[in-house]
Amino acid sequence: MTASRWIKYLVSVVLGNGIYFALYAHLPAAARHQFNRVDVGILVDLWFCLLVYGLLELASLVRRWRDRT
Repeated sequence: MTASRWIKYLVSVVLGNGIYFALYAHLPAAARHQFNRVDVGILVDLWFCLLVYGLLELASLVRRWRDRT
């Protein structure tokens, strides 16, 4: 594991949670996480984190591709 990968993970979690909580009031009731419960809200939050991670990986791939050409 490299430091850049850990930074990418950290940024993904922080930004993903930031987006989730920024949109929290606009989410359906079923997608809102309830404190101290395992529910669908946790999966929705995870989805936002994975979405951010995917976008970071895509940006990294595009940057590497541009550097080669």
